[in-house]
Amino acid sequence: MTIDFNKDRGCFVCGQENASGLQAVFSCDKELLTSFCHLTIGDQFQGWPDIVHGGVIASLLDEACIYAGRALAETLVTAELSVRYRQPVSVGQKVTIQGEVVERRRKVLRVKARLEVDGELCAEADAKVFLLN
Repeated sequence: MTIDFNKDRGCFVCGQENASGLQAVFSCDKELLTSFCHLTIGDQFQGWPDIVHGGVIASLLDEACIYAGRALAETLVTAELSVRYRQPVSVGQKVTIQGEVVERRRKVLRVKARLEVDGELCAEADAKVFLLN
């Protein structure tokens, strides 16, 4: 299956042509149904001083969930996303974001994602994702 990632060029999280976005680059393992990204989050994405905005963290976790399922369909959308914040993330830190499909029921995936700094869990998500095609 060929995935057309060029459709995502304007996305706030992964769009390489979105100058205001995060420009996160996710890699996917089609066999393991996982996704992975390393990213340093700049200070333009802060909430409280020197702390990454929680909405940005949620967006990265959401994107990890979508990319984990991209081997199963080209277009997916999030139906539910539950985020648990474990500890604040400072701007300028390199983060690792991972997603993994843990269950599939027809056109609905259950996906888990995690965001870590230096191997320490900072936030995690549980999502339901719809496969559109």
